[in-house]
Order: sequence, then C-alpha cells, then structure tokens
Amino acid sequence: MAKYEFIESHKDSPNPWWTIVHMCAWLGVSRSGYYHWRSRPQSTTAARREELAARIRFYFDDSDQTYGYRRVHADLVAEGTQASLELVRQIMVEQNMIACQPRPFRVTTDPDADAAASIPDLVQRDFSASAPGQKFVGDVTYIHTWQGFMYLATVIDCYSRKVVGFSMADHLRAELVVQALDNAAATTVIQQDAIFHSDKGVQYSSKDFQAALARHEMRASMGRTGVCWDNSLAESFFAALKNECVYRTVYPTKAHAKRDVFRYIEAFYNTRRRHSALDYQRPAEVHYGGLQLATAA
Repeated sequence: MAKYEFIESHKDSPNPWWTIVHMCAWLGVSRSGYYHWRSRPQSTTAARREELAARIRFYFDDSDQTYGYRRVHADLVAEGTQASLELVRQIMVEQNMIACQPRPFRVTTDPDADAAASIPDLVQRDFSASAPGQKFVGDVTYIHTWQGFMYLATVIDCYSRKVVGFSMADHLRAELVVQALDNAAATTVIQQDAIFHSDKGVQYSSKDFQAALARHEMRASMGRTGVCWDNSLAESFFAALKNECVYRTVYPTKAHAKRDVFRYIEAFYNTRRRHSALDYQRPAEVHYGGLQLATAA
C-alpha cells in the first residue's frame, strides 16, 4: 500500500526518470498491481480521513497558519466534528501544517527602581481572577517599521485574557500607557480597588500613570526588574502578537503597523483566537460571559 501511494504521489514529477515503469521496478512491484490498486474504490476510512484533513486545513488557514493541533482540534469539536487529538496531530504532520514558532523574550521597558520601590507586588505571579474587572496586567513592546519604531501599550483583563485597552504611538512617554488605561476604562468594567500589575518601567512608575490609576480607583502592583515571569501574562500576549503577526509582516509605514496590530487584536486575538488558559475558549466569549454572570448575581 505504501509503495503504491509513493508512486501515486510522484507520478507527475517532471524528472524523466520518475516514471511509473521506473518506480515500479525500483520498488519491486508490478505495474498491473499498481493500476489495480488505483482502480479500487476508496475505503470509508480513507474517505473520512480525507474529509477530516480538508476541515483541518480550513481551520489552519483560517487562523493564518498560527494554530497548532490543539486549537484546530478545539475548532473541530466546536463545529461537531469528532476526531481525536492524536489524529488531528498526525494529519497536520502528514500535510506539513506547521504553526509559526515563538522567538526569545526581550526586555522592552527601562526600569526606574527608585520610583517603583514603594509599589508592592500584589499579584505574586497569580494571574487568576474570579470575575472581569478585578485584576489587570499591562506592558509595552516595540514594533519596527521602515519609518522607525512604533510602541504598543496594552491592558489585559486577567479573568478573560481579553485585551480590553491598548494604545500605539511613536514615543515611550507616560501618556502612551495612560491612554491605554483610559481606553480600557472606556470599554470595560473596572471594579473599585482593582489591581493593575506591570513591570517597573519608568512609564508605569511615573506620576502621570499613578494619577491615572487613582482616577480609576485602582491599586498599583509591580513585579521585579527584568524578571519576565512576574508579568508573564502580558509577555505571553506579546509573544503571540509578534509570532503570529508582527514577525510575519514587513511594515513600510507606521500607519501600516498600527492598522495591522488593531486588526490582530480586535479581529483575531480577542474574538477568534482560542486561548489554552481558557480551555480553548475565546477571550471575548469568556469576558462577556463573565460580565453577564456578574450582572445576574
């Protein structure tokens, strides 16, 4: 069977030596046996596997080739298609469906240890929350364009992993992170005394940002300098953004980068991308579901 399949997959090769006659001779099979194998009707199992491969390819391409087999499997389950996790993995390997791979972590913000000395770590690497609006994380990253760097500040709700606010600019002044927080406050519920956790970057320890936290009745929390695990939820989002979007694109202009990042966050990450920490649900589904539960209570 495997020999016949090999011949079938290479019979249209432009190499003049890869003819059916030559391949049958090399593999020690008869031409009549090969043609008899081709004439047989497709088995039910083979037909089902072919249909499943087509659905897997659809979801893999629909994710812009960013999904691994676990997220593809979650999409199949959601549509009612039955298939084991291992079968999905095997088919993706066979079809050469390889999701893009992450790059190493790099520190982006500059620390201000003196200004941040009085701000405690209220999170202690516990990024869980029982409802939306209780605990948020934020960070800043850079995006290269031919016109220079753009900087992205984000605000993520720990309950749903949803990016509830973000801001982009070509500078690293405190107003960048203040705008991201104000945008979050305009689009989601922030409970009184909610925690906002970040690294010790100068933007977050600035008087302007601390005043913004007070205005929104939030408490400041900061991890240790240069320790990515202390703000791993925010770093995880940036890793996904860079891996699935930024590193696969060349931005000729700052406006182009801004549009693409907006598209990734609002049209893919929040609303379509399945999150492993959410049992492969989508952030927006979990976020608004949590808000409904809180309202009903």
